Amino acid sequence: MPVRIIKDPLEFVRSASIRHGKIAIVELTRLHDYLFNSTGELAFQVMGQVDENEKPGLRLEVRGTVQLICQRCLDQLTHHIDIKSYLILARNEMELQLADTDVSIDAILVVPELDLYDLIEDEVILGLSISARHTNNECSMLDPDPQNRQHLMNSNNQTANPFAALASLKKH
Repeated sequence: MPVRIIKDPLEFVRSASIRHGKIAIVELTRLHDYLFNSTGELAFQVMGQVDENEKPGLRLEVRGTVQLICQRCLDQLTHHIDIKSYLILARNEMELQLADTDVSIDAILVVPELDLYDLIEDEVILGLSISARHTNNECSMLDPDPQNRQHLMNSNNQTANPFAALASLKKH
């Protein structure tokens, strides 16, 4: 199991340190709201580097697969994660605000102890689609067979709609 905390991020960069490992998705609790299930793991690598402008930063790579919820059919949607980002370490609020004026720069404020899992979870959440959906030919809600589609709509409505039972009583 990789060490989760970087005690001194600036020293991590100065020594050109590298951390890599795997994180069980179940440990990324803020991500759970977007997921169909929390099985699997993500592989990561974090490297301390100084950029061409002599700014300290972290090169972050995250790869893996998560199971999202399709916003059309509410079924499982496989999503492949392949994140490569560079985060500048701002030493104070002024450096952070200066970095925020350039949309091509991602920056975070240096803290005494940096939690890698939180950082990775933030990057994964930011990389997700606002409305994850199957493609038109993969989504069960867009099934060309009208009987299958009606059955799916009825079964989805009964589980999602608390008044579905009342509607069936009204018919009798």
